[in-house]
Amino acid sequence: MNIKIINKSAHALPQYETAHAAGMDMRAFIESEITIKPLQRILVPTGLYIELPVGYEAQIRPRSGLAYKHGISIVNSPGTIDADYRGEIKVLLVNLSDADFVIKDGDRIAQMVIAKHETIAWEAVESLSDTARGEGGYGHTGK
Repeated sequence: MNIKIINKSAHALPQYETAHAAGMDMRAFIESEITIKPLQRILVPTGLYIELPVGYEAQIRPRSGLAYKHGISIVNSPGTIDADYRGEIKVLLVNLSDADFVIKDGDRIAQMVIAKHETIAWEAVESLSDTARGEGGYGHTGK
């Protein structure tokens, strides 16, 4: 699938780092480094603008290495870029660690996954079909 993209940053377009990767790394596009304090949230620009086909979304997800090594995640994970959005893609990072974290221009800050989705229509009913699980929710299968 081809997707139209405008890149106003000085960095390469997002790309798959391995042959079977689902996500492409996104890079920070900032004039000077940013320090994220513990529990602080910050919106980081990427310089990227995309035009997705109808029926697709771009999911912005945390990078596992940043999460594991530094406690850096995405507040609204996964963030969703809708097919009709034409603004700059920005990443809403949060520092969940107890130490400051510095982001520099070009740092890989998130990953983007392009996914197909369905548009549904609700069907209001009085009851739902029975299943073996039934209403079993949080923790119903044990530890």
